[in-house]
Amino acid sequence: MKQIFTFIKNQALLTAMIAGALTHAWVSRLSFITPYLIFAMLLVTFCKISWRDIRFHPAHLWLLLIQLCGSAGIYLLIRPFDEMIAQGALLCLLTPTATAAAVITGMLGGNVGFLTTYLLFCNIAVAVAAPVYFSFIGVHEELSFLQSVWYICRQVFPLLIFPLFIAGVLRRFVPKVHRALLSVPRLTFYLWTLALVIVMGVTVNFMLKQAHSHLNTGIGLAAVSLILCCAQFQIGRRIGRQYGDPVSSGQGLGQKNNILALWMAQTYLNPLISFAPAMYIIWQNIINAYQLWRKNRK
Repeated sequence: MKQIFTFIKNQALLTAMIAGALTHAWVSRLSFITPYLIFAMLLVTFCKISWRDIRFHPAHLWLLLIQLCGSAGIYLLIRPFDEMIAQGALLCLLTPTATAAAVITGMLGGNVGFLTTYLLFCNIAVAVAAPVYFSFIGVHEELSFLQSVWYICRQVFPLLIFPLFIAGVLRRFVPKVHRALLSVPRLTFYLWTLALVIVMGVTVNFMLKQAHSHLNTGIGLAAVSLILCCAQFQIGRRIGRQYGDPVSSGQGLGQKNNILALWMAQTYLNPLISFAPAMYIIWQNIINAYQLWRKNRK
């Protein structure tokens, strides 16, 4: 029994995805708690950040420009051929860095402080950019542009920014609660696993109902997510190499918070587009597994 539990824990990604797929009819009904889980994960992550460790680096600016400008550019490039694949590509680039990226960065010998700072910056940037981008796409056609921006902003901005302020308040005024959150080992891991089960259930539930009529789109979304995943890891490493730290920049640009991406796709875009970040989860974890294997081999 202990060996089975250890295997499940070590294969959390695969276990969560299989569990979500097998129980999609039930767990998809829990989709309403996904934003709360994302909020909790970011809160715990930001509680670990000390403001003394926040240091802006020139590489941060390059990564943000690629993330924000690149997502708009790739959308405009693909849109004349396929609107849904273009939206999937935008999401694969726009999504902020995963909270777990700091862990992988440390295991690969990168600069955890650099990655943590970028995690903070890119969440703030996406909180500002996402409402504007989604409004231009025309998610809520019945609303004017400014109404659409406000509609999306009042949901996305609190989700990404409020955890930062609450973490600061807890650290300064309620240190006991702050320490309690940090005292639970792997709390973010457990929240992430639960969120992944739910979003995979929602994705599979929708795909079983709709994907048979959108096979070509599904293949296109899987292909574009693979290309952009590999490209972002490689571009990030090239930028980081100019500053002597390819690992941190590669993880910062390539490893995405796809739980958030799945939620945004299912909330503001066609739910079928969530297939792109769902496949991105697989691609980025294959890349991470290969990087860890190569480092251990050396």
